[in-house]
Amino acid sequence: MATVVFADLVGSTGIFERLGDETAGRFVTQLTTALSKTFEQHSGRVVKLLGDGLFVVFPRETDALAACVVIQQRLQDKPVYADGGGRGAPVQMQMGLEAGEVVEIDGDCYGDAVNSAARLADLAGADQILTTQRVREALPTEQQRQLRSLGPIYLRGKNEGTEVFRVDWQPERDTDATVMGVSLFKPAKDGVLEISAAGQTLRLNPRGERLTLGRSTTASLAINDSRVSRIHATVEWRGGHFVLSDASSFGTWVYMGNQSEAVVLRRTECYLVGQGQIALGCDRNAEEAPVALFSVKG
Repeated sequence: MATVVFADLVGSTGIFERLGDETAGRFVTQLTTALSKTFEQHSGRVVKLLGDGLFVVFPRETDALAACVVIQQRLQDKPVYADGGGRGAPVQMQMGLEAGEVVEIDGDCYGDAVNSAARLADLAGADQILTTQRVREALPTEQQRQLRSLGPIYLRGKNEGTEVFRVDWQPERDTDATVMGVSLFKPAKDGVLEISAAGQTLRLNPRGERLTLGRSTTASLAINDSRVSRIHATVEWRGGHFVLSDASSFGTWVYMGNQSEAVVLRRTECYLVGQGQIALGCDRNAEEAPVALFSVKG
């Protein structure tokens, strides 16, 4: 058994475009080297550097989580700027943790835990650490208190929903946390999903036809914005739930209820419950963000 961490630099493509390959490559190398030392100080072994990220394994879940929190806190307390001199946006990391059997071959590591940790890192937003119930169960009570459920989410390559937890490493954000996972493991009562955007409102009944959201005029809900892919996302009734699937180039941000932080989908899926907002191609705070409202009624 091992705990796997994937830590990725957010927005690396933009850094390379701004600084050029040579300067950006030197900066990313320096950053990943510094992060490697922190992981190693917490008993982690860096399996490989991934260009703009790291793949690390730990013998214990507690060490893996502590290392990730330390790195996020340091980046917040002492921001690092790719452009130097405090210009531009500070560096942000997105991280995923999973535990399970790991097979080592010629220095590389393989297994379901490796795949899941990578998917969780893809799913995480900037400054976020995501993990699973398996990791949570192995943590002491103090660390368990840092976790907030985002509910079951379909990770790419898995047939069943995985209960995903966000690590609330910033105590001041605890009041914004939303625990919504437990009831979602039971099929919801038949209801109707309403989605509204651009002056249109669609309704999806259980076992109804799948809906599509996108820039294409053939989409069920057409939204004309350059940040929206032609077929950006789909919504369907599956296994007793309304499931939103991202199929876009830039991702989908889902805000449940009064939750201030989004579940960020990048070719992944999540359940739609209650009511909330779906931002297509950017977060809802972006200028004139293309946002759809959703509500499950009945």
